[in-house]
Amino acid sequence: MTGKTDITDKTGERIAKVLARAGVASRRQVEAMIAEGRVRIAGKVVETPATLVTSTEGITVDGKPVGNIQPTRLWKFHKPPGLVTTSRDPEGRPTIFDALPRRLPRVITVGRLDINTEGLLLLTNDGAFARWLELPATGLVRRYRVRAFGEASETALEALKTGITVDGVAYGPIEARVERRQGDNVWLTVALREGKHREVKKVLEHLGLKVNRLIRLAYGPVELGDLNREGVEPVPDDVLSALLKAFRGKGEPPAGVTEAPRRRRAKGWAKPKAPRRTTPRKGSRKRTEPKARGK
Repeated sequence: MTGKTDITDKTGERIAKVLARAGVASRRQVEAMIAEGRVRIAGKVVETPATLVTSTEGITVDGKPVGNIQPTRLWKFHKPPGLVTTSRDPEGRPTIFDALPRRLPRVITVGRLDINTEGLLLLTNDGAFARWLELPATGLVRRYRVRAFGEASETALEALKTGITVDGVAYGPIEARVERRQGDNVWLTVALREGKHREVKKVLEHLGLKVNRLIRLAYGPVELGDLNREGVEPVPDDVLSALLKAFRGKGEPPAGVTEAPRRRRAKGWAKPKAPRRTTPRKGSRKRTEPKARGK
């Protein structure tokens, strides 16, 4: 018979918040785990996410002990196209977690990128922090570089600054500029604050443009920079400190750029490096091996 918890310590924090800070999952996901009876304290099932605890000692999720709460950390990952932003995919497609180095602790993605979208994806070990970064109310600017098929009307792009409604969905102000034209395609720079599901693609398709490449360059003050595909590195301490200060209610969030980057900035974008080839080309007798690091 399943046991029940009897926690009365009013000096602690809600267990959903503690597990989110421990990097188990976001608060919402932890609440779902609790509802499913997957979270226990000293072997007893937790009944409510409002249960108060002072540490992670004795807490298990799916029978596995939860580690101690670690300092909040933030990494940036250069997601290549072809990876799904989820821990498990029912269709068996490769996920971003298959590409992450084993040295990383359990991390949570800040939002998602579609399978064909590439560029900057933030990772953190703090579920509550991840949720705060995602919220439109936080106001962090997402900046993209977009290649699309079709003609871009400057008038239509200018009108996006006041927002637009597409298929009954209202989108907030969007800064979009033409960077250059390339044959039948046009390169655009786009900046927005909401980041709704497939927002860039849906809005541009509404304007008659078919997006065939989408690269996220920045998320608030965090920039992709020259990070190689599938590369992971910590966000600079000063940037993380500023974000955490705002997250804890001690300051305003650094919103990054407030408009689409200028043309000179877009020129500085370096095309992502292709991954090393580890299989021989057709007709080649010699196998190309990746170079050893440090040589």
